[in-house]
Amino acid sequence: MAAYATDRPKSRSLRPLAALTPFLQPHRGRAVLALGALVIAAAAMLALPIALRQMIDHGLAAQSAVAIDRYFVGFLLAAAAFGGFAALRFYHVTWLGERLVADVRRAVYARVVAMDRTFFEVTRTGEVLSRLNTDTTLVQTIAGSSLSIALRSVLNLVGALIMLALTSPRLTGVLALFLPVIVIPLVLVGRRVRKLSRDAQDRVADSSGLAGETLNAIETVQAYTLENLQCSRYDAAVEAGFGTGIARTSVRAVLTALGTTLVFGAITAVLWLGAHEVLAGRMTGGQLGQFLLYAVYVGSSAAMLSETFGEMQRGAGAMERLSELLQARPAIESPSKPAQLAPRTAGAIRFEDVTFHYPSRPDSAALERFNLEIAPGETVALVGPSGAGKSTAFQLLLRFYDPANGRVLVDGINVADLDPKALRAQIALVPQETVLFGTSARANIGYGRPGASEEDVIAAAEAAAADGFLRQLPEGYDTFLGERGLRLSGGQRQRLAIARAVLKDPPILLLDEATSALDAESERLVQEALEHLMKDRTTLIIAHRLATVLKADRIVVIDHGRIVGEGTHESLLATSPLYARLATLQFGAAGLMD
Repeated sequence: MAAYATDRPKSRSLRPLAALTPFLQPHRGRAVLALGALVIAAAAMLALPIALRQMIDHGLAAQSAVAIDRYFVGFLLAAAAFGGFAALRFYHVTWLGERLVADVRRAVYARVVAMDRTFFEVTRTGEVLSRLNTDTTLVQTIAGSSLSIALRSVLNLVGALIMLALTSPRLTGVLALFLPVIVIPLVLVGRRVRKLSRDAQDRVADSSGLAGETLNAIETVQAYTLENLQCSRYDAAVEAGFGTGIARTSVRAVLTALGTTLVFGAITAVLWLGAHEVLAGRMTGGQLGQFLLYAVYVGSSAAMLSETFGEMQRGAGAMERLSELLQARPAIESPSKPAQLAPRTAGAIRFEDVTFHYPSRPDSAALERFNLEIAPGETVALVGPSGAGKSTAFQLLLRFYDPANGRVLVDGINVADLDPKALRAQIALVPQETVLFGTSARANIGYGRPGASEEDVIAAAEAAAADGFLRQLPEGYDTFLGERGLRLSGGQRQRLAIARAVLKDPPILLLDEATSALDAESERLVQEALEHLMKDRTTLIIAHRLATVLKADRIVVIDHGRIVGEGTHESLLATSPLYARLATLQFGAAGLMD
């Protein structure tokens, strides 16, 4: 899975931009309009030298004012057509660029949020955000302007070359001899630009990832006075990006200078020959003027292409990075014909001989030959030291991972045969580390059941002992809670998470010590709410508090991924040395009392 983050193939061409084709398909009509405007604008531009030639040969040479007026009118009409259709081309192409980048962002985001846990073990959040923002912005530049400029330059270049051949085949043949001298150096330098462009984007992703990591842990950074250290790390990442960016810019500057010098040098040489052709009487002045303008078109179009080619290469590198996300497939997917759970499952759970290794720790089994059966409506507490495998059991039941061996079943159906979304719709998780979103309290509770009525949201908050403090907020339930809910205390955030689970009203509850951050009064209120919520539901609790353990129908002691004891609090104190030790350490002296 490390390939998501590091083993990316290098782009050697503009081929990655072909990945935009599926996003362009729904907007074919708009693309045709843009292309049509582009062709007409190019045709109008190519008509200007013809009007100039006619004016010189049939107006100035003949000293006819009427002819001069007529050709100037034609020149003006061609210029007006060029300006009008160029504006249409600009509008439609810009619209397409904005639309494409919006669709790419949506597709990448939808793909990322569907990825499995293994993906996020090896891919930093900042890396993904860099691709969503920086890379898509580059693609927008390509689709909205650079691609249009490149197409316009190609049309003008091809059209001007054709018109050069029609104007003077001899001079055009001489000009063609210079093409290999122009093209070969540009291609060689362009390869270097591609590599540096990709490296520059990687350095941007590195600095973005480091910034995201620091800001997400800002309390720890400040508590340990790590500001200077993190700033130094970020400075180093930014400087690395600056160095790569300057290297890329330097090579692009060489590419531009080389292209412009070679193209206009060739044109100058050919025009020198053309001047002698006029003196020898083999060309008219109008023909030379026409040839001159077309030669300028060729030169400017070629120079623009060499400049745009660098941007296109950057866009190709960005699209290649985005394509890696678009082509990524989660290891956890719905079967082609998933089994069906009842609309509200009974909640019977069984772990059958389950062995599981985290992909990042393949040599250490998180669960090993793990067997556990939980009856519908039963409340089971999982107790054990840190790293024993308690949270792993939750993650396998939610099918965030698939076991290497064995099966996890809900109502007798292997969870691997179910659509993960259908399975998770039957389960509510209240984690120890509460997750809130940067929106209102009402919306945060409403995530438990999108579309729930206001009355249901308030009832859920009341059940979780959250209604009181929510009504005291400046805007009540509509108060913005800040990123990750930082405007609330830890206990308040946890009560909101419990309210979310209450609103979901699931048949299976997973509680990762859901009252750990509450004060005594709030804990009493929430425990009452949870006791009511747990009735007629299957509940698994990762327990660290005596009160939680005593409420369970059964306690399961886990150590090193295996079950080493089962029973009630009293029986385990007598039969399980590990449980007795944990009771002493975690539950205090009261843990040893009957």
